[in-house]
Amino acid sequence: MKLDTKEFEAKMNKSIDAYHNELDTVRAGRANPNVLSRINVDYYGSPTPINQIGTISVPDARTIVIQPWDSTTLKGIEKAILASDVGITPANDGKVIRLVFPQLTEDRRKELKKQVAKMGEDAKVAIRNIRRDAMDKAKDMKKNSEMTEDEQKASEKSVQDLTDKYIKEIDVITANKEKEIMEI
Repeated sequence: MKLDTKEFEAKMNKSIDAYHNELDTVRAGRANPNVLSRINVDYYGSPTPINQIGTISVPDARTIVIQPWDSTTLKGIEKAILASDVGITPANDGKVIRLVFPQLTEDRRKELKKQVAKMGEDAKVAIRNIRRDAMDKAKDMKKNSEMTEDEQKASEKSVQDLTDKYIKEIDVITANKEKEIMEI
C-alpha cells in the first residue's frame, strides 16, 4: 500500500496560499489594497478589518482611498494605519483617508527584494517540513509492515516529486515579485 500524498499536497497548497497572502502585504511602489488587509480598527470596542467599515478604492497607481461608512471612524482608521507597519502617513480630509505611495528608492527596493527572498526561503522551509512529515509517515508505515520497502521507496519518490514541484512554484512566485519590486 503506497502512501496517500493528497493530504500532504493539500498542506503544500496551503503553504503556497499563505506565501501569496504574505507577499500581498509587501508594498512594491504601487497602491495595493492588500497592504491594509492585516490592519484592524477599534470599532465600538472590537478590532475590525478596514474593509468591513468602509470602501477601499485605488483611483490611480499610487493612491488608495478609504471612505468609511461612518465618518466617526476616520480618526480610528488613521490611528490604526499609523500604528501599523505600512510605512505611509494617511491624509485625512474629514471625509476620506488617502494613502499616497511614494516612488521607492533604489535602497528600499533592494531591502524589499531581500525581504521577499527571505519570505520565499521561509515558504520553502514550510514545504520541506511537510515533506519530512510525509517521509516519517512512510518510514512508520514500513516499520509497522503496512508497506513493503519498494512501496516505501515509491512513496518517498512521489513525495520528493511533489516537493520539487512546489519549491519550483515558490521560486517562480518569488522571481515575479522581485521583478515587480525592481520595476520603476
